[in-house]
Amino acid sequence: MVPIGFVHSERRELTDDDWGEVRSVIRLDAARFTPEALLGLDTFSHAEVVFRFHRVPPHKVQTGARHPRGNPDWPLTGIFAQRGKSRPNRLGVSRCRLLKADGLDVHVTGLDAVDGTPVLDLKPYLREFGPREEVVQPAWADEVMRHYY
Repeated sequence: MVPIGFVHSERRELTDDDWGEVRSVIRLDAARFTPEALLGLDTFSHAEVVFRFHRVPPHKVQTGARHPRGNPDWPLTGIFAQRGKSRPNRLGVSRCRLLKADGLDVHVTGLDAVDGTPVLDLKPYLREFGPREEVVQPAWADEVMRHYY
């Protein structure tokens, strides 16, 4: 896969929390795209961003179970039952607030990706793609997310 662009942000450290107010710009690759590629995106309030956890070295990838965030108070949980960055293909998916599209730049808040992150895809978020039923998750997930955004 070839990135469509890269994240530009003041957030450079790989920390787990406080992403809600982080402002970022997703800058599309000018060799492949024109501003026409973003036409109409600014009519949506939110976007979904697929990106690569490029700063996770291959030897840190996990394929089995672990305690989320390494916390032994939380249950041993399979890598596909959590959203950690050390995933087999190192892919992240984030929904963020869309502020504006300007030329080849997409301005967002709440994107949990650091400066330099390769962006693989960008889509408008449609409410119909959200769950149609009640969302259920374990108590440890509530704790993990308490300060995430």
